[in-house]
Amino acid sequence: MSREEKKKKVIEVLNKAKALELQAIHQYMHQHYHLDDKDFGELAANVKLIAIDEMRHAESLAERIKELGGEPTTELAGPVEKGQEVEDIFSFDAEQEEEAIEIYSGFLEVCRQNGDSISMKLFEMIIDHEQEHFNYFDSIDEHIKTLGSAYLSRIAGTPSDTGPAKGFAFADQQ
Repeated sequence: MSREEKKKKVIEVLNKAKALELQAIHQYMHQHYHLDDKDFGELAANVKLIAIDEMRHAESLAERIKELGGEPTTELAGPVEKGQEVEDIFSFDAEQEEEAIEIYSGFLEVCRQNGDSISMKLFEMIIDHEQEHFNYFDSIDEHIKTLGSAYLSRIAGTPSDTGPAKGFAFADQQ
């Protein structure tokens, strides 16, 4: 297989990942607005920070695509789910993150098979962040399932201000 064919395969998976990230950004920002509107500020703030992480992922993927001579997609991988109940948001998001980890692990293998260690490292970093997102969403979902309205009552009325937003997984990085 030629160098150009290998590059094309890597660009293809990078663009598929970028479309997934764009869909996640739109989904999480929609949820952020909904949670904030329902006065669940703490949850809204963290979902917003995770959306910001996804924005950084999309940008990193686009930069790598450009480095390889490709054109970054602007298409979303799927539609935004609207009208979700607060009780359903976090199980939905945990499932989305779990699927992304599985898909990105496959994309990492495509990069490995085509000799692109830089794109492999990019996917490794993104997978680490997606795992943090999954852990958060899964934890909140478990709290809601276990404690129900008592948990949500504790969070109601909390502030949604994220301050200078660095992101969720990026919060400890400069």
